[in-house]
Amino acid sequence: MTLEMVTPLHGLVYRLVVAVDIEGYSKLDALDQSLVQSRLSDVLDVAARKAGLDRDLWYRQVRGDGELAVLPTDADAAWVVAHFTEQLTEALADLRRAGTPLRMRVAMHCGPLTAGAFGLVGDAPIVTCRLLDAKVVRDALATADDDLVLVISQQLHDDVVRTRFHDLDPSRFRPTRFRVKKQVYSGYLCAGAPRRGWPNG
Repeated sequence: MTLEMVTPLHGLVYRLVVAVDIEGYSKLDALDQSLVQSRLSDVLDVAARKAGLDRDLWYRQVRGDGELAVLPTDADAAWVVAHFTEQLTEALADLRRAGTPLRMRVAMHCGPLTAGAFGLVGDAPIVTCRLLDAKVVRDALATADDDLVLVISQQLHDDVVRTRFHDLDPSRFRPTRFRVKKQVYSGYLCAGAPRRGWPNG
């Protein structure tokens, strides 16, 4: 795992955390894993740029099949949920049309965190990763027509999605609960883009 400390974190901060993971990565051979990593990097860069976000300002913890990122203090959480997710969905649709499909899970949560010797520590990265890796989220992507499934925390849903800022559509989300290591987590799932007026909305 590589830690890209583009924007150092000092002390305990409260930030939006975004995690992504590719479906079926471990089943690929080394060559295909390399190709998929390149596609993922391109998709994230394109989606962020089209959503008006600068990934160079993100604090990124990179894995072979995904990324855990902390966004800057001034990031508009509603904008990220609405527009970054939509641009990811469109970029994945472009890949499918090109005959090189990529399917992914995306998790988001806001909370406290800081930088440790071996990566991010605190509630926010833990909750985000629990959401990302939940079986219910993996199952949702496996059965979805879309190439992207978004899962957000209960808190992010209540604080951000329910505001309907940036045309976020609460009806696109369905609640879910799961247990990991004796801890119960609550979140909301959305297949595809979460904005009102999206083709699947």
